[in-house]
Amino acid sequence: MNSDSMPRSKDDRIRGTGQAPVLLPLALDTPYTYLVPEGMAVGPGDFVRVPLGPRERIGVVWGLGEDPQADPVDPAKLREISEIYDTPPLVGDHLRFIDWVAVYTMAPRGSVLRMTMRVPAALGRPPTRAGVIYGGADPERLTPQRARVLEIARDGLARSTGDLAREADVTSSVVRGLIAAGALSAVDLPALDPFGVPDPGLPGARLTGEQAGAAAILRDAVRKNSFSVTLLDGVTGSGKTEVYFEAMAQALRRGVQSLVLLPEIALTPDFMARFEARFGTAPAAWHSAMKPRQRERVWRAVISGDARIVVGARSALFLPFRSLGLLIIDEEHEAAFKQEDGVVYHARDMGVVRGQIGEFAVVLSSATPSLESLNNAEAGRYAHVRLKERHGAAVLPDVRLIDMRKQKLPATRWLSAPVMAALSARIEAGEQSLLFLNRRGYAPLTLCRKCGFRLECPDCDAWLVEHRFRGELMCHHCGLRTPVPATCPSCGAEDSLAACGPGVERLGEEVREAFPGARIEILSSDLVRTAQLRGLLQQIAHGAVDIVIGTQLVAKGHHFPHLTLVCVVDADIGLGQGDPRAAERTYQLLRQVAGRAGRAEKPGEALIQTYLPEHPLMRALVAREREVFFSRERAMREAAGLPPYGRLASLIVTGRDERETAGYANGLARAAPPAEGVRVLGPAPAPIGLIRGRHRYRLLVKARRDVNIQAFLHAWLDGRQPRGSLRLKIDVDPYSFY
Repeated sequence: MNSDSMPRSKDDRIRGTGQAPVLLPLALDTPYTYLVPEGMAVGPGDFVRVPLGPRERIGVVWGLGEDPQADPVDPAKLREISEIYDTPPLVGDHLRFIDWVAVYTMAPRGSVLRMTMRVPAALGRPPTRAGVIYGGADPERLTPQRARVLEIARDGLARSTGDLAREADVTSSVVRGLIAAGALSAVDLPALDPFGVPDPGLPGARLTGEQAGAAAILRDAVRKNSFSVTLLDGVTGSGKTEVYFEAMAQALRRGVQSLVLLPEIALTPDFMARFEARFGTAPAAWHSAMKPRQRERVWRAVISGDARIVVGARSALFLPFRSLGLLIIDEEHEAAFKQEDGVVYHARDMGVVRGQIGEFAVVLSSATPSLESLNNAEAGRYAHVRLKERHGAAVLPDVRLIDMRKQKLPATRWLSAPVMAALSARIEAGEQSLLFLNRRGYAPLTLCRKCGFRLECPDCDAWLVEHRFRGELMCHHCGLRTPVPATCPSCGAEDSLAACGPGVERLGEEVREAFPGARIEILSSDLVRTAQLRGLLQQIAHGAVDIVIGTQLVAKGHHFPHLTLVCVVDADIGLGQGDPRAAERTYQLLRQVAGRAGRAEKPGEALIQTYLPEHPLMRALVAREREVFFSRERAMREAAGLPPYGRLASLIVTGRDERETAGYANGLARAAPPAEGVRVLGPAPAPIGLIRGRHRYRLLVKARRDVNIQAFLHAWLDGRQPRGSLRLKIDVDPYSFY
């Protein structure tokens, strides 16, 4: 265990009348100095309550001894710390991690700290609830109901009134009567249930020789108690989860905590079930859909060390772990690990830094690793473990391209004849099919057949997407919702609005018409709530659905044993968007979704509808030539100086007034200092030039790999902060280019 994760000694505490720096979870980069009152002692990482203006705020004692040459502040100018919370402090490696993230992302340290302090209710004494325990003496009047209650209570365990009544099969009034008679005594019980202790000794899945070898490498990395990164690179269905479960078991034996990051909440139900089968209890879960009391329970258990394993979305990386000793990032290639709002960071990259600071093992797992991770593995910075075969009798599906230029489809149909024939054959055979289209709603565009008017969002440069199931139009950028109008808003023509292009809802309409007796489910984030998702996924896994129509919600991480056919409706949707990673992302997505087919005994097939069958990406999918595809991608990126062979930083200027926004962006470009190995491109209107009523201009900084791009940005932007309605967003290592 890292020494910074151990309980802190009392030697580094500041006592009464001393001065302590306190960082507040605000957009502040430096701590404020406060007096420590008599009778109080504080140390690094302690949570304290301090006055700030007319209010009081919670902060963290920061950086004691950070600048030993700094002169103390006149005590008469300082205010005192109001309270120190009875909560374990943030450990040293977590404090250094916050500092590192702030410097790298160019975000204020206080803003990064805020991601750790999202649950203020978790500070201080934990909540309690009323309970009862056997009082040691039976009452004079002992009815059969009372006798049952006391027989249970004599085991000495404390229970709530309701729990004891249910166990004894009596009403709560019987229990209250025993309390009044003195036979039961009132006690305080924890309001938050403790997490179960995972058992590393339970038998796991039977591993193949290839899997056992990979598991041994991961166990050894955890056992060494030092920093390492291992890329677990296995084809879909190869058993990567079972392999890294063995690394988690090793971490449990060492007594350190583990964190598993998943890109989507949708992936957690299946993962949780598999985890519980392996370790005998559910892990702690952390994601945006949790209720406040659930978040408090997890946060408290993490900082105390009682939560031994946490499974969460990207924000779980900033939970206050007491003794983090293993980090696993599943589907490491996923763009969902990039946080685009607030502090802009990539959880995979920051996770590697977290492991380096904490000196523990990091595992990156994927069937389609990112070019960045593959490049690090080839350079020897990461260990590279391959799983080339599917588990058991399953084999990889055959992939076949359907050239849509040769398909003579009506304007209102989207599925080719080969796809329809394959769907029919699977229904007759009692097997499942998946239609994949990464486009929500009914249609991406609605226009007037009479005047050509397109229904657009009034606050964004985006078309309104029709969601026919809900009877509304929606902007997927700002969230605007409006009913579908009866007449054209431009010319007033009636019954002239036409839906153009397919979304998953429209695809469902076409399939239901062609196969009226089939059991069909549409899975899309705007149609299925998280609470419903687990039930639907279980139905699919049990064979209760014939055809699944879905977005990327179903493209990865799910195991459907009866699914033998995958049809990609529009494989070209992600190409040609001005994104340097467009081809890589499309390849990863198509390979992942194709991998849903044939994961059990029956062989699978993937049909890909494309207008670009000659594209190297498509040819690589069919021939299973991943290395050929990535070699081409590497050559193109290296020649262009793009990541991972160069560095990028994106600056987005936004404002209410377009002229003012463009003027500030142009002035910023003119002020860019000359620097060797750095080019500033732009400004230019962003691809989506208006979002939520704010105009957007983009500048892109392109630099050699060895350039300190943060230092360049600091020198450039110093004293040039926007004012008024203008805003400047800095994104080091951008992943989106809209």
